[in-house]
Amino acid sequence: MASDTDILKVENLNIWFQMRQGFLKDMVSKEVSYAKAVDGISFDIKKGEIFCLVGESGCGKTTTGKGILRLVEPTSGSIIFADDPNDPVIKKLLESEAAVDVEGRRGIDVRKLTRKEMTYARQRIQMIFQDPYESLNPKMTVFDIVAEPLVVNRLYKDEYDKERRVKKALSEAGLRPPEQFMWRYPHQVSGGQRQRVGIAGALVLSPSLLVADEPISMLDVSIRGEILKLMLDLREKAKLSYLFITHDLSVAYVFSDRIGVMYLGRIVEIGPTELVIKNPKHPYTQALITVVPKPDPTAKEEKIILRGERPDPTHIPKGCRFHPRCPYVMDICRVYQPAETEVEPGHTTECFLLSPNKEVLKKKMDIVTAKKKGLRLFKTSKKKKKRTQKKK
Repeated sequence: MASDTDILKVENLNIWFQMRQGFLKDMVSKEVSYAKAVDGISFDIKKGEIFCLVGESGCGKTTTGKGILRLVEPTSGSIIFADDPNDPVIKKLLESEAAVDVEGRRGIDVRKLTRKEMTYARQRIQMIFQDPYESLNPKMTVFDIVAEPLVVNRLYKDEYDKERRVKKALSEAGLRPPEQFMWRYPHQVSGGQRQRVGIAGALVLSPSLLVADEPISMLDVSIRGEILKLMLDLREKAKLSYLFITHDLSVAYVFSDRIGVMYLGRIVEIGPTELVIKNPKHPYTQALITVVPKPDPTAKEEKIILRGERPDPTHIPKGCRFHPRCPYVMDICRVYQPAETEVEPGHTTECFLLSPNKEVLKKKMDIVTAKKKGLRLFKTSKKKKKRTQKKK
């Protein structure tokens, strides 16, 4: 179960990618355009908690996970990792310039770590990749794949110690007896076993936080339950915390403690799993939940079908980025970005429909209305001027 202590705290994280316009345009033009894959998100993960990021493809979930491990470099924001200060790895990192104070505790700002220190920090933050067919080197044996993190970090005393740690990691990942799998190549094991090899490769360094990027999406339905159960067992045995990334809300419901719903680089709703799934507040979350297949074929529920395509992250619409597809769009949504609003304890969302300060909202809407009227008057006066000129 999760504790009250944060192991990871992400604040205002931005990951932007500069767009290429072609050789000549890049040479001449001074304008720089960016693809805003992650645009100012904030969340935290408690010790022992499973925090789930959900959303449709291209919303920035995987980029967020890679940004935390700095597999892609964040543009701005802070990523504070605060694990057990008595841990030898954490103790050494707290002596670096990346050490910061957060809520009365000492933590590490991952963005301030040097390249060498980041390699060291990855002993405690590891990633499980989505596709085991692409993430495993086909030229390496299972033993070499799992042992590679130990070799890179020089964490074994001798060959016997390395073999012992690899066997332990494979056993924890459910590949038993490990001797039957150690000397096989990836093509000699099944899809589910491949993913277990990837999990073993992450476990061999004894991490405290795992970033799991859709770890079951490439597997058969019959195997998915086994991998999820394995990950739950590992949470209890190894005291792991998870950032679990998925586009499947049904998996998020049964597996996670809290959910963050992403849309076009923003977290539009965040809260305890039970509240978000059973009482969704944001129109996007409501639409996602209504299209999840129900186990009862006779159950009838009105589905919210979103119209149009998700906007291009290089041309994010002004105001609320969901307004081009929102069935409840208002004029204010096209102008202003909604602030985060707490609708229930621990349950927040970004939507003007749920704004608690009605007076401020009314003033903003009056400004929008006045601007629209002024624009109409301006257009009308121009038309009248043209008519008078024609008459003359």
